[in-house]
Amino acid sequence: MKIECSKEVLIENISIAEKTTGKNLTLPVLGCLLLDATEDDVLKIRATNIDLGIELRVPAKISEPGQVVVPGNILQSVVSSMYDSNDITLSLSGGNLSVSTPKSKTIIKSLPTEDFPTLPEIEKDDITFPINTSDFLKGMQSVWYSASTTTIKQELSTVYIYIFDKKIYFVATDSFRLGEKTLTTSKNVDFEPILIPIKNVVEIIKVFEFLGDQEITVFLNNNQIIFKTNDVYITSRLIDGNFPDYKQILPKEFSSEVIVLKQDLINVLKKINIFSDKSNQVQFSVEPSKKKVILKAQNKDVGETTETLETAVSGEDLQISFNHKYITDALHSINSDSVTLSFTGLSRPMVMRGVSDNSFLYLVMPMNK
Repeated sequence: MKIECSKEVLIENISIAEKTTGKNLTLPVLGCLLLDATEDDVLKIRATNIDLGIELRVPAKISEPGQVVVPGNILQSVVSSMYDSNDITLSLSGGNLSVSTPKSKTIIKSLPTEDFPTLPEIEKDDITFPINTSDFLKGMQSVWYSASTTTIKQELSTVYIYIFDKKIYFVATDSFRLGEKTLTTSKNVDFEPILIPIKNVVEIIKVFEFLGDQEITVFLNNNQIIFKTNDVYITSRLIDGNFPDYKQILPKEFSSEVIVLKQDLINVLKKINIFSDKSNQVQFSVEPSKKKVILKAQNKDVGETTETLETAVSGEDLQISFNHKYITDALHSINSDSVTLSFTGLSRPMVMRGVSDNSFLYLVMPMNK
C-alpha cells in the first residue's frame, strides 16, 4: 500500500472516525481504524465499536493498493503533529504503517486486517428514504440531552423517532423531563418507530455537523439504521423496545402561564447557577396580580439571590421549584425570542414552548422541597 493525500483532509476525517472507535481492552482492534486503499483515488477510513460504525471516503493518490489496521488515537496524534508538509504519504513497511513527509517518517504498528469487524450492509428489503442532514440534525439536537444517561431502562436511553400525520417526531425523556421536536418534510418519508441509542446519537450529530447541509439516504431494517452519502456511510444499532406512551402525560390545561423574553431568562438562570445548591434547585414564584415572576436560589456555602422578571402573567399564584439546568438545556432548542412557561399546578409539570414556534415542546417535572 502506498498513497498520498492532503494532511488537512486526512486529519479532519481521522478525527471524525476516531471518535467512533471503542475502548475495549479485550478487543483492541475496536480502538483501531481500517485504512482501505483498494479503490481508485479513494482512501476509505473505517471505524466501529460494534454498536456504531462509520466509513469515510477521502480523495487520495494511490500508487499501490492495500489495507492496514492501526490504533486510531495513535494515527490521529501522528498525523496532527506532522508540520513540514501538507502532503502526507502512507505506505506499508514490514507490515506496519509508515506515515511520512519529506523530513519525517513514523512507523505505527498494525493489527491483522482480518480481525477488523465488517460493517452491516444495506439489504434489498431495507426501508429507504431521503432526508436532508440539516433536518435530521435539527431533530436530534433539539431533544437528545433529555434522554437518560443510564441503561437501566434502555428505552429511555434513546432518541425515539416516528412518523405521524406526515410529520417526523423526535422525542427523548429521562422521566424527569421530556423534549419533543416536530419536523415537516417535503420528502416522501414513512417508517415504523425507531429507537436510536443516545450514545450513538451524540456521535451521529458530530458527523452530520461535519457533513453540512446535504441530502442523505436512510436505510432501515429491524435492528439497524444506515445513513449514506457519496462520501459517508454510518450504521447504528437500534434498540428493540417500546418507548413510553408520553402523549398521556402531556398536560391539556394550565393553571398559570408566563411569557418571558428568552434572553432575559437565560441571563437570570446564569446568575441562579452561581447560587444554586448541589441539587440545582430554583424556586419560581408566579404572581399574576403583580405581573411578575420571582426566581430564587440559595446555597448555604455561597449565599442567595432573588431575581424578578416583569412579564406577561396570567392565571393563579404559584410557588414551585425546578432543576434550573433542565430549563437552561432546553432554551437552545427554542427558536423564538419569547418563551411560554405553562404551569399545571403544585407538584405538577411545567411545559415550555417558543411563542412563535410550535415545533418544539419541553416538559419538566418539579422538584420536591
